[in-house]
Amino acid sequence: MRFACSLLLSLLSCVPALADIQTKWVDYTDGEVALQGFVAWDDNQASQPAPGILVVHQWMGLTDYEQTRCQQLAKLGYVAFALDIYGKGVRPADPQEAAQFSGKYKSDRALYRRRLNLGLEQLQAQAGVAPAKIAAIGYCFGGTGVLELARSGADIQGVVSFHGGLDSPDPQAGKNVKAKVLMCHGADDPFVPAEGVEALRAEFNAADVDWQLIEYSGTVHSFTQPMAGNDNSKGAAYNKSSDQRSWRAMRSFFSELFE
Repeated sequence: MRFACSLLLSLLSCVPALADIQTKWVDYTDGEVALQGFVAWDDNQASQPAPGILVVHQWMGLTDYEQTRCQQLAKLGYVAFALDIYGKGVRPADPQEAAQFSGKYKSDRALYRRRLNLGLEQLQAQAGVAPAKIAAIGYCFGGTGVLELARSGADIQGVVSFHGGLDSPDPQAGKNVKAKVLMCHGADDPFVPAEGVEALRAEFNAADVDWQLIEYSGTVHSFTQPMAGNDNSKGAAYNKSSDQRSWRAMRSFFSELFE
C-alpha cells in the first residue's frame, strides 16, 4: 500500500500544473472618452515575462468572442489584451449599426490608429509582458485594424489579420511598417475586392515589408466566427477547417517572431 501511494505521488509530481487562466477588465481613456479592455494570462507562468498579444475586435465591438480568444492565447503562454475601439459599454445593436460604428474609424484613420496605439500601451503596461515581444491579431474590422497599427509605425514584432479589409487607402503608409505581417484571407470573400489586395501588395512591396498572405479555398468572410453561420451565399460564414488552419498559421508565425 505504501509503495502504491509513493508511486501515485511520484506520478502526480511529474504532471505539469494545470493552467490557471486569470482575467480582468482594464479601464483607460482617450481624452474624455472612457474605454475598457480585457486581459487574460496564465498565472502559472507569471514568474517570467511572456510575449504580449493585442487583440482587436470585429465590428460588433469587444464581445465574448474576443474574451475567449484572449483566454485561448493565455493558455498558449501569452498575455493577451483585447482593446476597445468604440468606448466603454458602447456596442452596436445590429449589423447596420455596426457598419456605422466601424465606418467612422475606417474613414478617420488617424482616430483609428490612436485608439489602436492606446490599446497597445495598455498591453505593454500589463505585468509580466516582455516588452520586446509584442504582436497583434484582429478579426474583420480588427483585421483591418492590425494593418493600420502596423502602418502607424508601431514598434512591434508582428501582426496577424484574420479576414480583414485588404486594401491600400494610403500607398505611402507602408513605409512606416516595422512589423512582419501575416494575412489570413478567405479566397471567396466577396467583401475584399481583388484590386484592393493588389494595391496592398504593391504598397507593401514598395516598402519592403515582410508579409505573407494565405488564402483558404471555399472560404468567405468571417470564417473564424461561429456566430456567422454556415451559409457561404451570404458572403460571411464560419469555416471550421479554415479557422483551425489560420490559428495554426498564427502559432507558427508567433514561434518565428518570439524564438
